[in-house]
Amino acid sequence: MKNTKKKTVLIVDDTKINIDILIELLDNRYDILVSLNGSRALELIDENHIDIILLDILMPDINGYDLCRILKAKESTKAIPVIFITANSDEESIDTAFEVGGIDYITKPFKALELLARLKTHLNTQKLLRDLEESHKELELQASQDHMTKLYNRRYFSEISTKVMQLAVRNKKPLSVLMLDIDKFKNINDTYGHPVGDEVIISLANTLKDISRLSDIACRFGGEEFLVLLPETSSEGAMVIGEKIRKRVEELVITPQSDINIQFTISIGVSEFNREDELNLELSIHRADEALYEAKKGGRNRVCLA
Repeated sequence: MKNTKKKTVLIVDDTKINIDILIELLDNRYDILVSLNGSRALELIDENHIDIILLDILMPDINGYDLCRILKAKESTKAIPVIFITANSDEESIDTAFEVGGIDYITKPFKALELLARLKTHLNTQKLLRDLEESHKELELQASQDHMTKLYNRRYFSEISTKVMQLAVRNKKPLSVLMLDIDKFKNINDTYGHPVGDEVIISLANTLKDISRLSDIACRFGGEEFLVLLPETSSEGAMVIGEKIRKRVEELVITPQSDINIQFTISIGVSEFNREDELNLELSIHRADEALYEAKKGGRNRVCLA
């Protein structure tokens, strides 16, 4: 269904007759808020969602230029378009209006159709900019996520882990790595098919999301293999977290069909980053991988420390 919600226009002008003219022109097309001075305008902006502002320059308390400066200096209001509507038509006034962040400048007396057209154009432009920003955020999210599990992907893990490692070195805090692998995953695929194998991978990913702390970084490293980065966590603490994950997975029951119940286990390798001697996390990940191999060799469904 098409969104028919009206855009909200804030009119800021200390002359009532100017406000009445604008209300008569815009009222059927937009939701209108009105302020006779800059102070009240700031209150209205804090209390309401404003899509665009029609702003006079000459006002008794805060003039239009200063009000625009205030809005453009705040993160929450800097994106609101400001159209100056004023009797001042000299070049200096126009230049100042754009310098302080105005998006347009209309002199009084204005032409009704011209004002409506400019207002519509700037609102459409704002919508386009917001849509582009949302699309950019979505693309960034997709680029950092594993498509199947919605965990971080290997590329993002590589980028963010470097920053986390540098922070651990700077603050002299411990940092540990878990490497997880699903036991006998090939048997699951061969017995039940790849779609069921995918369900098993997703269920493990969801378990990692549930158990992970806000500071932890869980990543699908490849296939049925996962990495979890644990900031401010020693190897002893990482062993505790790894055991918690192992037990939780052991208790999972996957029911891809009404007559099929699947349980599976994981093996986990644990290592702690050596911030005194290591320049990156490659050695820590390698040690975690070796510990994972030992867990597999020792019978699977266990947590081993490098």
